[in-house]
Amino acid sequence: MRAHEEVDSSNFWPFDLVKCRFGRQNESFAAFGLGMSKLNKQWKFKPHPMVRGGNAQSVVGIYWPTGAPPYAAKKHLVPLADGDQLALHEEQVPGQAEDAPIVLLIHGLAGCYKSSYMCRMAHRLTARGYRVFRLDMRGCGAGESVARMPAHCGLADDFASALHHIAELYPDAETSIVAFSMSGTVTLNMLAEAGDMRIGNLERSMAINSPVDLAHVENHFRTFWGSKYNRFFVKLIWGQLLRRWEMFPDIAPDPIPERPRRLRDIDEMVIAPAGGYADAEDYYAKASPGPKLMSIKQPITVVFSDDDPVVPIEPLLDTPRSSSVELIRTKHGGHLGFLAAPNEDPDFRWLDWRIIDWLEAGRTKPQAVTQGEQSKVHV
Repeated sequence: MRAHEEVDSSNFWPFDLVKCRFGRQNESFAAFGLGMSKLNKQWKFKPHPMVRGGNAQSVVGIYWPTGAPPYAAKKHLVPLADGDQLALHEEQVPGQAEDAPIVLLIHGLAGCYKSSYMCRMAHRLTARGYRVFRLDMRGCGAGESVARMPAHCGLADDFASALHHIAELYPDAETSIVAFSMSGTVTLNMLAEAGDMRIGNLERSMAINSPVDLAHVENHFRTFWGSKYNRFFVKLIWGQLLRRWEMFPDIAPDPIPERPRRLRDIDEMVIAPAGGYADAEDYYAKASPGPKLMSIKQPITVVFSDDDPVVPIEPLLDTPRSSSVELIRTKHGGHLGFLAAPNEDPDFRWLDWRIIDWLEAGRTKPQAVTQGEQSKVHV
């Protein structure tokens, strides 16, 4: 596949075998490519007739009940070079093998380990024999009290630190990343910076509805529909900031200003100075992975819908990318919605089952589902 081509989910692509780091063909990458040919039919998405539009898909997808069990994970704290820490939640499965394949789930903007898609996927993946970690980005969820710096798209080293921490815990287990929205942006930046250098035991990554041009998203948030999401995110992020300033009063502005109207104002006032950027425009330019996509040498699958009302797809389509960056493009699905019409899946959460298909296609060590887990598979 040429770097500029995209994949339409209605006509699935033959996965190119990816060259290994340091020039050799990686057997697990090759096995992944062969397995992907089985996913032709599964990647076709038809929206549920009651939830057709991108806005409806996005909103219902977030608020529809998950049915996930209560939290029962073990929390790890990952130290960072600047003294902050990340909260990493490991799902507990009794008797799980030390080399069980690992999935690192990472939330989107203003989310956390408790976000509905994070809880739902953790439950579904542990039922299938995966060891699952949920990562809270800086200042999010359980990480609010252990990080002074806010999360932003330029913190690629944070994700690398989490991967190395996981590799130290389970050195014989291969790891996959499933990154939602903003965390996919950070993942793309991390892979671009890493080149062919292995990051922990990372084998493959997936980024879902992730921005590659931050300035384009900010401009979109000035449109009629975009402004609705701008207000939604400003409210959530401002709440995070107020809690952080209460816990760390020495970093709080004096006086604390009124809540701004635009996300760009937060980027200008908080994110840019905290991240060492000159201003919001400098942050958007340097933390956008679009110009770096040609530098990515490790496999990542990017899933995007044409009707995403939060993150427009156009910048991704207009940006050259390396053959290691594969795009799965659907006409519908909204932003992290993908609620499907009745089909062969156990329920209408189409994206969940495609994530599972993608992971299964990439497995190099088949993992048996225990009898106790079998009853939970179709969750």
